[in-house]
Amino acid sequence: MNLKISGHHLEVTPALREYVITKLDRVLRHFDQVIDGNVVLSVDNHKEKEKRQKVEINLHLKGKDIFVESCDSDLYAAIDLMIDKLDRQVIRHKDRLQGHQHEAIKYQPVAIPVEVPPQ
Repeated sequence: MNLKISGHHLEVTPALREYVITKLDRVLRHFDQVIDGNVVLSVDNHKEKEKRQKVEINLHLKGKDIFVESCDSDLYAAIDLMIDKLDRQVIRHKDRLQGHQHEAIKYQPVAIPVEVPPQ
Protein backbone atom coordinates (compact mmCIF):
# COMPACT_ATOMS: atom_id res chain seq x y z
CA MET A 1 0.00 0.00 0.00
CA ASN A 2 1.27 3.46 -0.87
CA LEU A 3 0.66 5.86 1.99
CA LYS A 4 1.24 9.60 1.89
CA ILE A 5 1.09 11.50 5.20
CA SER A 6 1.20 15.28 5.00
CA GLY A 7 0.59 18.18 7.35
CA HIS A 8 -1.22 21.47 6.86
CA HIS A 9 0.05 24.20 9.22
CA LEU A 10 1.75 21.36 11.06
CA GLU A 11 5.04 19.52 10.90
CA VAL A 12 4.55 15.76 10.72
CA THR A 13 6.89 14.29 13.31
CA PRO A 14 8.14 10.70 13.18
CA ALA A 15 5.99 9.92 16.24
CA LEU A 16 2.83 11.12 14.47
CA ARG A 17 3.78 9.23 11.33
CA GLU A 18 4.36 6.02 13.29
CA TYR A 19 1.09 6.44 15.21
CA VAL A 20 -0.92 6.79 11.99
CA ILE A 21 0.79 3.78 10.41
CA THR A 22 0.20 1.52 13.43
CA LYS A 23 -3.44 2.56 13.58
CA LEU A 24 -3.92 1.91 9.86
CA ASP A 25 -2.65 -1.64 10.36
CA ARG A 26 -5.96 -2.33 12.11
CA VAL A 27 -7.85 -1.39 8.94
CA LEU A 28 -5.51 -3.42 6.73
CA ARG A 29 -6.08 -6.45 8.93
CA HIS A 30 -9.76 -6.46 7.87
CA PHE A 31 -9.31 -5.66 4.19
CA ASP A 32 -6.08 -6.20 2.27
CA GLN A 33 -7.11 -4.80 -1.13
CA VAL A 34 -6.06 -1.23 -0.33
CA ILE A 35 -4.24 0.42 -3.23
CA ASP A 36 -3.15 3.72 -1.70
CA GLY A 37 -4.02 6.29 0.94
CA ASN A 38 -3.56 9.99 1.57
CA VAL A 39 -3.62 11.30 5.16
CA VAL A 40 -3.75 15.04 5.90
CA LEU A 41 -3.11 16.26 9.46
CA SER A 42 -4.05 19.89 9.99
CA VAL A 43 -4.38 22.53 12.68
CA ASP A 44 -6.92 25.28 12.07
CA ASN A 45 -7.72 28.40 14.01
CA HIS A 46 -11.35 27.66 14.84
CA LYS A 47 -13.22 29.56 17.51
CA GLU A 48 -14.29 26.22 18.95
CA LYS A 49 -11.33 24.71 20.77
CA GLU A 50 -12.56 21.12 20.47
CA LYS A 51 -12.41 21.24 16.66
CA ARG A 52 -8.96 22.70 16.06
CA GLN A 53 -7.12 19.49 15.22
CA LYS A 54 -8.39 17.85 12.03
CA VAL A 55 -7.44 14.57 10.37
CA GLU A 56 -8.56 13.51 6.90
CA ILE A 57 -7.91 10.32 4.97
CA ASN A 58 -8.73 9.38 1.41
CA LEU A 59 -8.35 5.63 0.96
CA HIS A 60 -8.41 4.11 -2.52
CA LEU A 61 -9.70 0.53 -2.37
CA LYS A 62 -10.31 -1.91 -5.14
CA GLY A 63 -13.62 -0.70 -6.48
CA LYS A 64 -14.24 2.26 -4.18
CA ASP A 65 -12.76 5.42 -2.67
CA ILE A 66 -13.44 6.14 1.01
CA PHE A 67 -13.05 9.60 2.53
CA VAL A 68 -13.16 10.10 6.32
CA GLU A 69 -12.45 13.15 8.44
CA SER A 70 -12.57 13.83 12.17
CA CYS A 71 -11.94 16.81 14.44
CA ASP A 72 -10.94 16.98 18.08
CA SER A 73 -8.99 19.12 20.51
CA ASP A 74 -6.17 16.52 20.61
CA LEU A 75 -4.55 15.29 17.40
CA TYR A 76 -4.09 11.73 18.68
CA ALA A 77 -7.77 11.55 19.67
CA ALA A 78 -8.74 12.83 16.22
CA ILE A 79 -6.62 10.08 14.64
CA ASP A 80 -8.36 7.48 16.82
CA LEU A 81 -11.81 8.77 15.82
CA MET A 82 -10.84 8.78 12.17
CA ILE A 83 -9.56 5.20 12.33
CA ASP A 84 -12.78 4.04 14.04
CA LYS A 85 -14.90 5.61 11.29
CA LEU A 86 -12.65 4.24 8.58
CA ASP A 87 -12.70 0.75 10.06
CA ARG A 88 -16.50 0.71 10.09
CA GLN A 89 -16.69 1.84 6.47
CA VAL A 90 -14.10 -0.67 5.27
CA ILE A 91 -15.85 -3.55 7.06
CA ARG A 92 -19.16 -2.44 5.55
CA HIS A 93 -17.60 -2.33 2.08
CA LYS A 94 -16.09 -5.78 2.56
CA ASP A 95 -19.45 -7.20 3.68
CA ARG A 96 -21.10 -5.78 0.59
CA LEU A 97 -18.49 -7.36 -1.65
CA GLN A 98 -18.71 -10.76 0.01
CA GLY A 99 -22.40 -10.65 0.89
CA HIS A 100 -24.58 -13.49 -0.25
CA GLN A 101 -27.95 -12.06 0.64
CA HIS A 102 -29.61 -13.25 -2.56
CA GLU A 103 -29.57 -16.84 -3.67
CA ALA A 104 -28.66 -17.47 -7.27
CA ILE A 105 -31.53 -18.28 -9.61
CA LYS A 106 -30.17 -21.72 -10.43
CA TYR A 107 -30.25 -22.72 -6.76
CA GLN A 108 -33.77 -21.56 -5.92
CA PRO A 109 -36.21 -24.41 -5.30
CA VAL A 110 -38.70 -25.04 -8.09
CA ALA A 111 -42.22 -26.22 -7.28
CA ILE A 112 -43.11 -29.23 -9.44
CA PRO A 113 -46.85 -29.64 -9.97
CA VAL A 114 -48.10 -33.11 -9.03
CA GLU A 115 -51.11 -34.48 -10.87
CA VAL A 116 -53.66 -36.21 -8.70
CA PRO A 117 -55.50 -39.13 -10.39
CA PRO A 118 -59.31 -38.70 -10.50
CA GLN A 119 -61.30 -40.83 -8.07
